[in-house]
This record gives sequence, structure tokens and C-alpha cells, in this order.
Amino acid sequence: MHTRTFVAAAVGLGLVTLSACGSSSSDDTASGGGSRTVTLVSHDSWAVSENVLADFEKQSGYKVKVLKDGDAGQAVNKAVLTKDNPQGDVFFGVDNTLLSRALDNDLFQSYEAKGLDQVDSRYQLDADEHRVTPVDYGDICVNYDKKYFADRKLAPPATFDDLVKPAYKNLLVTENASTSSPGLGFLLGTAARYGDDGWEGYWKKLKANGVKVVSGWEQAYNEEFSGSAGGKKAGADRPLVVSYASSPPAEVIYGDPKPATAPTGVADGTCFRQVEFAGLLSNAKNSEGGKALIDFLVSKKFQEDMPLNMFVYPVLEGAAVPAEFTQYGPPAEDPETMEPAKIAADRDQWVKSWTSLVLK
Repeated sequence: MHTRTFVAAAVGLGLVTLSACGSSSSDDTASGGGSRTVTLVSHDSWAVSENVLADFEKQSGYKVKVLKDGDAGQAVNKAVLTKDNPQGDVFFGVDNTLLSRALDNDLFQSYEAKGLDQVDSRYQLDADEHRVTPVDYGDICVNYDKKYFADRKLAPPATFDDLVKPAYKNLLVTENASTSSPGLGFLLGTAARYGDDGWEGYWKKLKANGVKVVSGWEQAYNEEFSGSAGGKKAGADRPLVVSYASSPPAEVIYGDPKPATAPTGVADGTCFRQVEFAGLLSNAKNSEGGKALIDFLVSKKFQEDMPLNMFVYPVLEGAAVPAEFTQYGPPAEDPETMEPAKIAADRDQWVKSWTSLVLK
């Protein structure tokens, strides 16, 4: 999933993408006997500015160690398998498409974060028990290569319906719904749009119209999509890709040379809202440090630092959003959404049916 942060470029911009970083010893203890190291387990796209993390460590007295466990699905599965003896204290990166898997396996213990009353209630999907705390949201959407469509005087697609039209045959690349979070989100978006009785028929049309499926976002966006900087270098030939509404500002910010405007656009009628959460692991060895870290993740300082690091939007009400997001990557006005209970009930069967329908 989720290598949506353009990590290679980010490393050069003073961001901490942290893999098993922080304290050099997990045995550091405070004078009161508690551990001074708090460990965050996350997917590969975790990133934070050095100064922001340093301020938290200074103010809290904890050193942060980060363990990255691949994409979101892989990381969640590993956390479930190791829940009795977890790798860390806090898990960040479970999203609404996988939330039920984590909650059904009792992965987290309840904790109501300080400042949670300032977090948009729409994203508090476990408000009764507070086993997870919303940290960010983003929209999974089809992105398009502006130059491709301008050169051909062809209007880019705007909706799910457009993608199955003959004009867009053999133009779309998406990720595997069984291995990729954006791929799964796109599948859920079509299920939300067309319903239980219509989504399979839609995918039959999409397959007939030449959709290409690859394993993950990195391959789809940076190798197959002609509108990305990586795709241009790779000679990519697909001008449509399943990515994020926040991908266009990333192309501007990390462009070399920096373009005057975003070279990519978003088909607003293809978006599915994704919410990411953090939770205190059920058998955390440093619960107090974990609670402090979760408080930090919903603090204004982290929430305002987050967009340009992880290319997601803050959930904290009043948190400032960078101008590049407002100009090039605003969130979708009317994204598809789905209740967690519906996702929990049908996700696995949908993925199984999708695999049989699209990949075989």
C-alpha cells in the first residue's frame, strides 16, 4: 500500500522516515523505573520532521523508536500475529478498510487521547470505546496525466462511469485489491457506488476496457503512470492511475525542476475516503509512553507537520493545511464512504470475488 509519501525525495528534505530509530537502547529507564523508550510500529510511509519529533522527545522525556513493517495490510497482519508479545507500544496506520480486522482481534486497548474533543467527529469510528484514535484522512482517487489528454484534445474521465467508456480503453492502471490499500479502497469505492448487485458488473466492464492490475502503489504510480516524474523516466504508457487526491501537490513540491502547476489532476467522481488510526497495543510494555505518543499524534504541532510529510490531511479541527494542498490537492467534495460494519461484513468476500473476476 501506502508508499504515497515519495519517501526517496522526502529523505532529502529533513524528514525523519525512521526505521528502528530513536533510542539506541530499548532498556533506557527513567528514574521512576519506567521505560524512557516508546516504540511506534507503522507501515513504511510514516514520516515526521526532525524538529517536531525532537520537541516531543524533549517535552515528554521519551525517546521514540519506530519499526516499519511494510504496507498497511502487511503491518496490520503482523501486529495481529504478535499481539500477545507486541513489537512496540503504539501501532499507527490501520485504516478504515482494515479496522475491523484489528478490532476483532483485540489488537488495541482503550485510551481516550488528550485533545480528542478537537478531532472531527466524522473520523471517530470507535467513539464508544476509543480503541483507536483518528490521525489523518485522505482520498483514494484516479489521477490523470494532464498532458496526455491535452495533446489528444480528450477530456479526462471524471467519474467511475467514465472509466468504462471506449475513449479510455487501455488507459487505467490500478493496484491489486488483495495486496494494496489503495487497490482495496478503489474496490470499496466501486462497491459503494454500484452496490452489492452492481459492482461485479462494473468490474467486468472495466476489465473489458483494458484495466491493468499491478501489485502495489509504487509500481502503479512510479512505473506505469505516465503523469508522474518516475513514470516519465520509466517510459510509462498509462495516463490514468489509482492514487490519492494529494498526489498532484507532491508532483509540484518534489518536481525537479519544480513545475508551475501540477502535471496531474484528480477525477473527483472516483474517490473513496480513507481514514488512518493509531492505537495503544493491548500488551504494550510502555503504556504511559504510548499514551503520550498518541496525544502527540493528534496535537496541533504534529497535525500541521503531517501533510507535507505523509501527504494526508489532518483530522484536528483548525489545523492549518499547506497552500500547495489547497491549490493542487484539496480533498474530494463528495467521496464515496462506507460504514466500518459493512466493510467488516463483506470485505473478504468482495476481495475473493474481485480476484476471481479480474485476475483470472
